[in-house]
Amino acid sequence: MKKLNDLYPGIGTDIVIKRVSINSKEVEPGDLFVCTMGVTADRHDFIDNAIENGASAIVVSKDIRDKSVPIIKVPDTNRELPYLCQKLYDYPDKKLKMIGVTGTDGKTSVSTIIQSLIGSDLCGYIGTNGRSCAAFKGDNPNTTPDAHLLYDYLDEFVRFNCKYAATEASSEAFFRGRLQAMEYDASVYTNITSEHLNIHGSFENYVECKLQLFKQTKKDGICVLNKDDKFFEQVRNACNGNVFTYGLDKENTLQIVNFKVFPNKTDITFNYKGNEFSFVSPLLGDFNVYNLAAAMLTCLELGFKLEDLLKNIDSLYIDGRLQLLNTKTPYYVMVDYAHTPNGITRLLNFVHTLDINRSIVVIGQAGERDYLKRPQVGDVVVNNATYAIFTYEDPRSEDPEKICEDIIQNFKDTKDNYEVVIDRRTAIQKAIDMAKEKDMVLILGKGNETYQKLKTETIYFNDVEEAYQAVVNRNIKEEMAK
Repeated sequence: MKKLNDLYPGIGTDIVIKRVSINSKEVEPGDLFVCTMGVTADRHDFIDNAIENGASAIVVSKDIRDKSVPIIKVPDTNRELPYLCQKLYDYPDKKLKMIGVTGTDGKTSVSTIIQSLIGSDLCGYIGTNGRSCAAFKGDNPNTTPDAHLLYDYLDEFVRFNCKYAATEASSEAFFRGRLQAMEYDASVYTNITSEHLNIHGSFENYVECKLQLFKQTKKDGICVLNKDDKFFEQVRNACNGNVFTYGLDKENTLQIVNFKVFPNKTDITFNYKGNEFSFVSPLLGDFNVYNLAAAMLTCLELGFKLEDLLKNIDSLYIDGRLQLLNTKTPYYVMVDYAHTPNGITRLLNFVHTLDINRSIVVIGQAGERDYLKRPQVGDVVVNNATYAIFTYEDPRSEDPEKICEDIIQNFKDTKDNYEVVIDRRTAIQKAIDMAKEKDMVLILGKGNETYQKLKTETIYFNDVEEAYQAVVNRNIKEEMAK
């Protein structure tokens, strides 16, 4: 908490500000309401609602008639927000070693692995899977939340004696200005493929937002880059900190010397600055070898000892990623977050190295998101899976039937190994019901997230829970049929 005249000297009042809010419906007594400009809403229109709910003061960028609470005018409320939140929470990002992870795929995995290697008592996590440290686990509305939440979360880490924060740094967060006040001690790059063009307008703009992380890395900070990705040179040229690389080539700071993927483990050999070492990882797939390389190199360059990092390998687990459910059935069920063409391709390539028969995929594509990606995802799934069931996935204001039409447009009249089942619960049940011995049912796109965003509401929905229930339903039907 801070007094208003501490945040804005000369304002002439010592009203105590408890927190910052940008949603008038969520305002509580003691809040400072900031009238940011949203994608579809101007929060200046909701000042009276905010005051009714108890806002102690209002920050605006437009001329506003007198109100019953103090009004502070700034040139740009969106730009003001992160700097204001920094000040309110006493600059928690300066008290932590800030680690930012960006890329089209792998942000959640790399951030989570970093937290696990360092230890959740020392390192907090903020990303798609929420926010957490050893002391607590909480929700998070976005991969990278708005600044008023982000700095609140970082302040939580400080209060629980964390020293590091492993955070997913999304391109949209840079585009929206949520991270503009942040300086990073370490920045990590996984890969870049086409994504979020509905937001950025072009692939070039999307890449430029990704590069911003490396421009905001401290001069004495570290930039950890995937040298095997085709955009490596472009990312390296944007780096403000010291560059360290990982990949297959011997010239990398951390070389991926060799690895062998098994159904339940991965044998890995790395070479770090001439020191070769081998270990067994519980994470599966070649993509997780790269994710682990990125995370381990980051921790090593931050000064952690190799022997201490290796002690934490056995405990690695990434919620909602390659999550093989314990269904006790002759068929397999896996939930994963894969939703990009590259991520889905790599996942299916890995799955087909396992001892399975058919692969049955349940997947959709999000509404109000990159529509150009939809047919690419459809092509990847029908060309690499045995059978596909396309369904809704956070349709928002869009018609889910239209989204599925976009997905199947390239093969609608030429392929017969797919169907459209709009209701996601029904689609999951259908996939479970059709699975035979040693078939693999893959439910993709959401991981362990607990919501679906529909046209008029956000509902609770969890793919893991739905899959387990579908197995129960099938078992009951089979028992009744005996």
